[in-house]
Amino acid sequence: MKRLVTGATGFLGAALVERLLCEGVGGLCLLVRRGGDRRRLEEVLAKHPGADVELREGSLESVEAASALLHDVGLVYHLAATLKGTKAEVFAGTVESTRHLCEAILRRGAPLAKLLLVSSFGVYGVAELPPGATIDEDTPLEAHPERRDLYSQAKLAQEELARRFHREQGLPLVVLRPGMIYGPGAGLLSARVGLSMPGFFLFLGGKNLLPLTYVDNCAEAIRVAAERARFDGDTYDVVDSELLSCDDYLRRYRREAHALRVLPLPYAALEALSSGLERASRLSGGRVPAIFTPYKTKSSWKPQRYSNARLRELGVEQLVSTDEGLRRSFAAARASRSGG
Repeated sequence: MKRLVTGATGFLGAALVERLLCEGVGGLCLLVRRGGDRRRLEEVLAKHPGADVELREGSLESVEAASALLHDVGLVYHLAATLKGTKAEVFAGTVESTRHLCEAILRRGAPLAKLLLVSSFGVYGVAELPPGATIDEDTPLEAHPERRDLYSQAKLAQEELARRFHREQGLPLVVLRPGMIYGPGAGLLSARVGLSMPGFFLFLGGKNLLPLTYVDNCAEAIRVAAERARFDGDTYDVVDSELLSCDDYLRRYRREAHALRVLPLPYAALEALSSGLERASRLSGGRVPAIFTPYKTKSSWKPQRYSNARLRELGVEQLVSTDEGLRRSFAAARASRSGG
């Protein structure tokens, strides 16, 4: 059985390929786009000369294009998504591409290839939960996606689409929802921590816990889930067992990566600011941008807790400690800034 990895050239995709190769998994087919940046993936493949890997150049832009990628494939790790752009671009690269993939799997017929979909914590509807609530796989999904960012909207639509194919047409499916994926080469200051402004960093996370998952740990969770999950629509949240607060994370980032200027904004003040901006935007007919809204504030910066109990029951272990993951990540960031 061959295994297809979409998004193989991306940050998580390349880490997944590395984990699979380190575990001796063969028959890998890696989707690469013509003209795309393959440097991260090529670095991984250079460490494993002679590995049983096939690069399949193509896309998911149509059912026919997706079908051409599925020859001899029994399992798809679906990581590909569009992170930036217009709403049409983000939905085309995330939702419509997934539709094409699902239809291609079904069109090929039995035995159906299994689909492992990497979703996101952004699908959860946390705005109406009480402060300090624990987020797990039973947390309700977002009921008002139009009030969230484009990426969260697209990931929710993508997941709902895949589940509809599972429910109505029997597509074998497992869904993994990672929290904040971090590691060397990634952006390390998530919006959950705060926002980069001209000349300073607006710190919004306070003492909130961060749903961290080091990229190698996330890749390991995907690898194990592919081997042990039931593919009956089951879902797993992917966060590391060792978490820390936003203020601890930012303090260490400033010490080990970059001593940036910080302006903290407490949650109560952020709520008041959000309400004022939303009201001003409404009264001005949109001329005053609602950079923050009460709904986005509650979704992003209200204190929450996180559980990975179901993932651990599957047998997934944290390969890289949080301390080591932060050390590697911040050292890489520091070297990048210094040109080393």
